[in-house]
Amino acid sequence: MSRHERVLLDGPTGKIETFIEAPEEIAGIALIAHPHPLMGGTADNKVVTTLARALRDLGCATLRPNFRGVGASEGAHDRGNAETDDLRAVYDYARARFGRALPAYLAGFSFGAYVTARLAQRLAEDGTPAQRLVLVGTAAGFIEGDRQYATAAVAPDTIVIHGAEDTTVPLANVLKWAEPLEIAVSVIPGADHFFHRKLHLIRRIVEAAWRP
Repeated sequence: MSRHERVLLDGPTGKIETFIEAPEEIAGIALIAHPHPLMGGTADNKVVTTLARALRDLGCATLRPNFRGVGASEGAHDRGNAETDDLRAVYDYARARFGRALPAYLAGFSFGAYVTARLAQRLAEDGTPAQRLVLVGTAAGFIEGDRQYATAAVAPDTIVIHGAEDTTVPLANVLKWAEPLEIAVSVIPGADHFFHRKLHLIRRIVEAAWRP
């Protein structure tokens, strides 16, 4: 049995609403970031909750924050800049609460994957890298809505998952980003950006690729 909580954490400019689920025996900490807040993204997104359940079942205490301006989280959207600061605040809270000796993992979907990559880069520069990343539907390159994402470099063992039929973030964008980093990309045939009817395949890929 796992424990469920909703907490309001102190962020750089206000409260950050965060949903926490922890198994009885915690083997790690996982932070999962949601898609674009101006496009309806929330911590309850189905891809986000699928990732959270998978990581919980792998022994992690999971934290799903709402980005600023979503739910009870305070502040205004900042195109990923201040959102990275907010994720860092949630990450620091998780390490302090559950134990700094535990491995820490980062995951994100779409815009959340972009922000997660930024946080991972910052942690690596600080000399305290996350143990591993899971990025799904990663926002990279030029995408619909006249948005441009210069997605940060991540470690080669990052689990990257993308839909073959994604029309929001074309697969070609992610392959172009991943190629110089020598990252393998797991492509789900027939999957759109939101992985309708393909969520079970995300879970399967994460479980098959996982290692502590």
